[in-house]
Amino acid sequence: MTAAQKMEGGGGGRNKVAYLGPVASYSHQATKSVFSPDQKWELEPTVTIKEVFDVVQAGDADYGVIPFENSTHGTVIFTLNGLADRAGSYADLAVCGEIYLDVHHFLLGRRCFGGAAAGDASLKHIERVYSHPQAFGQTAAFFAKHLRGVDTIDVTSTSKAAELAAADTTGKSAAVAGEIAAETYALDVLAASIEDRDDNTTRFFVIRKGKERQEQQESSGKEGGDPYGNKHKSLLSFTVPHRTPGALADVLGFFKSRSLNLTSINSLPSLLEPFHYLFFVEFEGSRFDDPEGRVKAVFEDVERAALRSTWLGSWENQRRR
Repeated sequence: MTAAQKMEGGGGGRNKVAYLGPVASYSHQATKSVFSPDQKWELEPTVTIKEVFDVVQAGDADYGVIPFENSTHGTVIFTLNGLADRAGSYADLAVCGEIYLDVHHFLLGRRCFGGAAAGDASLKHIERVYSHPQAFGQTAAFFAKHLRGVDTIDVTSTSKAAELAAADTTGKSAAVAGEIAAETYALDVLAASIEDRDDNTTRFFVIRKGKERQEQQESSGKEGGDPYGNKHKSLLSFTVPHRTPGALADVLGFFKSRSLNLTSINSLPSLLEPFHYLFFVEFEGSRFDDPEGRVKAVFEDVERAALRSTWLGSWENQRRR
């Protein structure tokens, strides 16, 4: 059973999937790789990552696809803010899937009139470059070598960057975006594959509303037990008393004692008080496929030791060792 098949709803209409737009963004590419826009899935772009959370929570979309982390530039802070849910707006949302996308960045714009041939374009006419902060972080070496001193302007997505570059009739603007955006917005490729690393990869989360529905779906769709735990991942957030020595180490020790492998750790200010933090721990194992009870036990361990803790979802691991 594919990831998309597990996510199909029971109704007769098309299921809606929200993603960070506009069309031709990396989020759009990741979304299409799982949710093909045919008779089954209707893809709806949003302006911001927060809006993806909002429309899924409101029931206006069945699923949302959000960028979570990049292998070169780290975690996407806007997604962590949504998962943190410090205002209590998304209490019923859970992560139910993940998507990996190989990301290759292109510098898109207009070639200088009478300039070089394709593939050897001059960049001297470029005065400003638009892109998402993550894309700038993943192409820092190229900018240091070829576009030093050029204004870099953060926008909500790489496809929005391409849209803005295309709107500049002077040709002095460019964008860092995917190759598909060149065709979509009728831009020239000024430089190809400008990412700092060849293995540049972004991981996206799929979110949905209804933690109870997810539990029923996963329980009915699983194909036997998962005794080694690495077929699935789970995400948990928690806070600890900062003035208690070793409080964080104690919580992390629970995962070791239950033989649950940690795959990532992140933190954000909790906003409970200055310099107090909310931690996110991702680990191998599932709340719904837990034949030895290790995941259930670690949830109970953390709940006893933490000031507060929240389960944020379990899903099928798409990048097993």
